[in-house]
Amino acid sequence: MSQNASPSKVSAKVGTFKHAMYAHKWLYIMIIPGVIYMIIFSYLPMGGLIMAFQDFSPYNGDTMLGAFVHSPFAGLSIFRKFFTGPDFIQVLTNTLSISIANLVFYFPAPIILALLLNEIKNVAFKKTAQTMVYIPHFISMVIVAALTAQLFSTTDGLVHHWLVGIFGRNHAPDIMSNPKLFVSMIVGQSMWKETGYGTIIFLAALSGVDVQLYEAAEVDGANRWQKMWHITLPAIRSTIVIMLILRVGTILNTGYEQIFLMQNSMNRGVSDVFDTYIYTKGVVNGNYSLATAAGLFKSLVSMIMVLGANKLAKMFGESGFY
Repeated sequence: MSQNASPSKVSAKVGTFKHAMYAHKWLYIMIIPGVIYMIIFSYLPMGGLIMAFQDFSPYNGDTMLGAFVHSPFAGLSIFRKFFTGPDFIQVLTNTLSISIANLVFYFPAPIILALLLNEIKNVAFKKTAQTMVYIPHFISMVIVAALTAQLFSTTDGLVHHWLVGIFGRNHAPDIMSNPKLFVSMIVGQSMWKETGYGTIIFLAALSGVDVQLYEAAEVDGANRWQKMWHITLPAIRSTIVIMLILRVGTILNTGYEQIFLMQNSMNRGVSDVFDTYIYTKGVVNGNYSLATAAGLFKSLVSMIMVLGANKLAKMFGESGFY
């Protein structure tokens, strides 16, 4: 009986799938451009990861495919060269310094701002404030870097002149060239540019909080702080956990454009991160195998961090990312 029932179940599932495909055919048609984009720009380039295991040179063949075929296999020697190289420890330290600082200071900023915006009762003022804090997200990082250089310039920078007035000319910090202040500058830029836009997800989560919970808390005599701590934060805890998992997964990804624009000869010792290292080795020096190995290492670490953070979240009773 079970053998006779099995084909019928399969055919029923196939029929259900076909019915769902037909019922939602326009939705599937709409995702075709996105699927094609992902295949072309995300999955097909993954074939180039073979360079991490080759002594690759584009001159080993008449075509790019020929270069892949005729480049000698190097095994794990490229990774050994990468891990034992003189730059690995410095690049890893610089990357983790910026990522951990972003995790400690930048990650909570949208949550705090969303909680503050949620407490505003004046609708017109709230919408105006939201619009104002969203604007920096749409400013190009090139413009942000130019504004930073202009404000903190030691010759005519407005903020630098304020610092001179506070600390004196001999003790005023040089934000642009002091290596000790580079991480603070990068985190400050990120917070100014992305904090407002990052509140969108948390404000959406806050909109789903049951109003009756606040009303019941008021009857019990709870003040605003107590309602925020015992109702609002627990209600968006799952959203915070998911965003934290995603943030932990990008711990080795500090963003190439921002670091490259703010990098100079004075702060290069603390500003060389994996993104700039890959660019320098791969594009500038033409060492494609080493750059690919570094990129693959970043991806593997990101995957491990996401899986580990998700597992840890489930251990503490959260739903996790999947």
